[in-house]
Amino acid sequence: MKKWISILIVLIFGIYLTYNYIYQDHRDIKTERAEFSLSSIALFEEFTKNAVNAEKKYLNKTIKITGPITEVNANSITLNNTVFCVLNSLLQSKLTIGKPITIKGRFIGYDDLLEQIKIDQSTILN
Repeated sequence: MKKWISILIVLIFGIYLTYNYIYQDHRDIKTERAEFSLSSIALFEEFTKNAVNAEKKYLNKTIKITGPITEVNANSITLNNTVFCVLNSLLQSKLTIGKPITIKGRFIGYDDLLEQIKIDQSTILN
């Protein structure tokens, strides 16, 4: 009987650890400190020189990017035609094309075909 109780306790503990590993809390990028802060041009130049190394450097990191707005949608902004940022919420204010802006978000990848840097969970800082 003691053997079955021990096995049951170990099994329950294993299930508990597995559940907590799979269902971790989501990161709050808005409150995280940015690990990198650079212009959209400088970021894009890193990817044109060596996309593999740049992707390893920035992948899943919180970064702050400054650049001119080239496209605005309801929930996304494109900076300098090279950095595509998906916002956390719908835009509340009207943004002007060509105006410089700073955005903080999480780098999720580089699209070779479109030659665009992808950022999600973005927030407008200015």
